[in-house]
This record gives sequence, structure tokens and C-alpha cells, in this order.
Amino acid sequence: MTLTGEKADIARMLADQRKNFLYTVTGIADDQARTRTTVSELTLGGLLHHVVSNERGWMKTIADMDENAEFDMSRMGTEYVMGPDDTVAGLIDDLARVAADTETALATMDLDAQIPLPTAPWAPERAWQSARFTLLHILREIAQHAGHADIIRESLDGGSTTMAMAAEAGMTFD
Repeated sequence: MTLTGEKADIARMLADQRKNFLYTVTGIADDQARTRTTVSELTLGGLLHHVVSNERGWMKTIADMDENAEFDMSRMGTEYVMGPDDTVAGLIDDLARVAADTETALATMDLDAQIPLPTAPWAPERAWQSARFTLLHILREIAQHAGHADIIRESLDGGSTTMAMAAEAGMTFD
């Protein structure tokens, strides 16, 4: 099914932000993906893991509509970590699958549907938000972490999203 209108716009913006994020991990080895390059604990692999996990988790929240859901606190220690068995290639494949699943779900989604949010220690009362807002939250997460990843990549090997985009467009630099 071809998306139109607002759904097409949301899908396009999500795809654009995923592409921007992927510039930061293209061509790096697994050991580089696990390397800290700043004072932050964040790594490219950890951010990639989080972007995949975040979108998958929020799309499950939309699909489940579980009024009894609770945030899984056991994820807290691993959310921003590239696991020992993870690979950059595997996580990129996971992101492609999650993206395809999101677009499929978007085709039939009621953007105004009110989604019950999981309760958590920092949000003990059940709150609700529209599916639209939830998708925009996913978008914000990808964009924010693409910026983090760009800084980490530049610190790692001098690569940057801007330079990768320019090269992709055929620009050369002497």
C-alpha cells in the first residue's frame, strides 16, 4: 500500500532521519562501533542499538495498546550498549526490518488513536498520547542520536555526515 498525505510525510521524515543516522555507522568495524571517543559513555554501536530498540519498543507500545504496561527496568543497563554478539551489519539489518515494520503499521494506523504509555518509576500514573505524537517521538530520538553519533564518528576517524552526504552527491574535495 502506498502511503499518502500526513502518513507519507511521517514515513519520509523517518526514512530521512534513519539515513542520516546510518551515515555515522557506514564503513566502521565492530570494534570501532564499541569505541568511546568522547567523555560520554556513548558509542556508535550503542547508539545504533538504542535507535533500533527505541523504534521497535514504541511501535510495540502502539500495537499492544496495553493499559497495564510497565516499563521494563531490566533494559536500563543495556539500552545504549552494543552487545558482545551484536555486529554493525546485524544492527543495520535490524534497523531496516524495524523501518519496514513501521511503514507497514503506519499504512493502517489511526494517527489520532490514544496510546497508553507504560508506567515507570519516574511516571507512575498512566498517561496517554496519540499515535502521531509517538511516531514524532521516534523521529526526535533518531535525529537527536544522529547528532550524537556524528560527533562520535568525527572523533573516531574524522568522518562526518555532511562529508558523506556531499560525497554521495558527487562532490569532491581536494
